Amino acid sequence: MTDTAKVNSAGVPVRALGKTGLEVSILGLGGGHLSRKHLTEPDSIRLVQLAVDEGITFMDNAWDYWDGESERRMGKALKGRRNDVVLMTKVCGRDRETAEQHLHDSLERLQTDVIDVWQFHEINYDNDPEWVFRAEGAIEAAVDAQKAGKVRFIGFTGHKSPHILKAMLDMDFPWDTCQIPTNVVDYHFRSFTREVLPVAVEREMGIIGMKSLGGDAQIIKGAGLTAEECRTYALSLPISTLVCGIESEENIRQDVAIARGFVQASAEQLDDLRERVREHATDGRYEWFKTTQYYDSKVHRVQHGFPEELPGR
Repeated sequence: MTDTAKVNSAGVPVRALGKTGLEVSILGLGGGHLSRKHLTEPDSIRLVQLAVDEGITFMDNAWDYWDGESERRMGKALKGRRNDVVLMTKVCGRDRETAEQHLHDSLERLQTDVIDVWQFHEINYDNDPEWVFRAEGAIEAAVDAQKAGKVRFIGFTGHKSPHILKAMLDMDFPWDTCQIPTNVVDYHFRSFTREVLPVAVEREMGIIGMKSLGGDAQIIKGAGLTAEECRTYALSLPISTLVCGIESEENIRQDVAIARGFVQASAEQLDDLRERVREHATDGRYEWFKTTQYYDSKVHRVQHGFPEELPGR
């Protein structure tokens, strides 16, 4: 899966998305950053279109990002370009009825008849797998949507603890994809890359990496690595694509340059990077998405009875 000999017309390496039959650029555009407060709608549309022009063909989004604004903006940006990308969005509903409504909303906002990859968002709570799979659970909506041709492939995401995602993998379901943190400090603390990644590889799932810089570049600011070192580390793992938080033209140019110049790191180089961050990695200080609720969606906090707003945020 880390063979990047093949490139697309823009010179960006592509990989198979597991056994789905789809090919994706090794970089994906993250929808979570797409509608941050400093970005206007024209800004976001321009960034999506520039990303496609530069060879980024995997689009990440979610029903709840900025109250649906990220999906709406991406839908406008992809008008006339829908067939140039693999479009993924995530569903927040855990019951069938809510998930069906979220699918309807996402299709309308994204201005498409079909979502290529539909993933259960933020499987972060220990009872999420049970909720998704119980009677009238969201999995029923996903299966029906796939049968109806509204969804092509089904997966899940999570960033809190690998044991929760392993519970999803243990369910009797032929998962197509999963999305997990793939950063260098993860190796030393509640490690998705050590506990979840090997199982997903064995099942030939499409593996979508995320949070390679820590979510808000904590690994660069605190652990002393460069963006290129962090991206190269993640891309050297057996993943299909790496979702990157892009919110400026400079971000696109930087990350596309890294992708075009990507060379698979050797086992020794990967070990060296892990050793360099060990001192900063074993307590999760730069992985706030594991150790706090700072990165948890308000939708999911409320689902599970936690405060709608976080103190001090």
